[in-house]
Amino acid sequence: MTAVVGPDGVRRCGWAYSAPEYIEYHDLEWGRTVRGDDAVYERIVLEAFQSGLSWITILRKREGFRRAFAGFSIEAVAEFTEADVEGLMSDVGIVRNRAKVTAAIANARAATELAEGLSELVWSFAPTRRRAAPASVADVPAVTTESTALAKELKRRGFKFVGPTTVYAAMQACGVVNDHLAACWVREAVETERRHPS
Repeated sequence: MTAVVGPDGVRRCGWAYSAPEYIEYHDLEWGRTVRGDDAVYERIVLEAFQSGLSWITILRKREGFRRAFAGFSIEAVAEFTEADVEGLMSDVGIVRNRAKVTAAIANARAATELAEGLSELVWSFAPTRRRAAPASVADVPAVTTESTALAKELKRRGFKFVGPTTVYAAMQACGVVNDHLAACWVREAVETERRHPS
């Protein structure tokens, strides 16, 4: 799948047209720079919940996840109790998977122990060398040496459900890497943002 011109005349990564919700997510969020501990935590949690499912399922339930996980406040989720877990397991607004629910809580607790903060830790694994812009989805890796190293470090710090593939997806979502296709209009917008951060 390559970059495709949509009905609006704009060329995007082809996957952006597979569901109506994807265009806004693709244009305004995916690959854009995300910093801040709670914001990065949200991406890690959502990518963990996506494991084994379609991303559109998570995207459509995102507001439910935000309500259920206290707006992804690390401090708040770290205080969740077993009663909260049971409440989450009956919440139809999220994906009700006990292992993933308990991992999200464990990860919040682990994040509170990071002296440098979660955002700083994740961004410290940004690639140091520029990779060629992918021409098609087939050129986009599922795992990289950086995501493998970050996954190992997160696990060492007590995080769960953070395999190299999940971590790489979170790195993409946070803009740690820019995997928009070479012909996609967002790729250059992301690069411009990086050169001229606000």
